[in-house]
Amino acid sequence: QVQLVESGGGLVEAGGSLKLSCSSSGSAFSIGTVGWYRQTPGKQRELVAAISGRGTPNYADSVKGRFTISVDGTKNSVNLQMNSLKPEDTAVYYCNHEIKWVGQNYWGQGTQVTVSS
Repeated sequence: QVQLVESGGGLVEAGGSLKLSCSSSGSAFSIGTVGWYRQTPGKQRELVAAISGRGTPNYADSVKGRFTISVDGTKNSVNLQMNSLKPEDTAVYYCNHEIKWVGQNYWGQGTQVTVSS
């Protein structure tokens, strides 16, 4: 059974940085699309950043220039470096791995990121 496990969330002051990491047991991040989503209470889950293979990363407009997604093939992990954090970045962040052509879509359990003003 595939499991995605996130780590690295926490509390940080505005302007600070955090790095989220996600590892997978049972699925290879070199295949399909891996990404980070976030959700706040009462709102839909939204895409933060995603990348497919060696393709160009895709970022939400609200995080462009501040967040960087990267895949570490040797560790089979996907990272999200978050800089210049703002209070509006506060959310639960979820790791996602989708392999569309085989109908597989996996989610992590989520990690809380809180940015204080």
